[in-house]
Amino acid sequence: MANLTPFYETFYRAINNSWPMLTLFVAIIVSIRIAHIWINKEKIVVYKEFYGLLGIVYFLLLYYLLLSTENASSGVNFIPFREISRYTIGSKLFIYNVVGNIVLFIPFGYFVSDYLKAKKTIHILPLAILISLTAELIQYKIGRAFDVDDIILNLIGAIIGFMIYISFQAIKEHLPRSEEHT
Repeated sequence: MANLTPFYETFYRAINNSWPMLTLFVAIIVSIRIAHIWINKEKIVVYKEFYGLLGIVYFLLLYYLLLSTENASSGVNFIPFREISRYTIGSKLFIYNVVGNIVLFIPFGYFVSDYLKAKKTIHILPLAILISLTAELIQYKIGRAFDVDDIILNLIGAIIGFMIYISFQAIKEHLPRSEEHT
């Protein structure tokens, strides 16, 4: 199995560097949500509240990871698979750049598919392309590289996230329903 240390180091650094932002946003969101539930006398469904909060934390971390200027390299690559082909499979750079860009967008594909109740990849692909392209353009503008390979890898991650969502939906359809949710 490939050495995943660069991926974990990047994730740890993202959490470590963004905890003040995450803490503040979670406090804001949780307090507003609790006030909304209390004022409107709604029932709290803990797993749904946690799931929504998890989505928000993911998108905040995605923002941080895509737009931080750490490990910045500049340049432009418009040729598909040019950068990907430079990496040796299993190397630190392969894990960091190839696997990292795919894994980074798996939750995106899942959360967006769930929110849209997507039935086909075409439902999420335009959004994944738009977000990934926007991130690459911003990265270029702030002194980092624009790389079409990152967009391709992000799309692969979003598709995997969609497939996980579809798989969970198929499993859910075969589970017995409780009286409360029918």
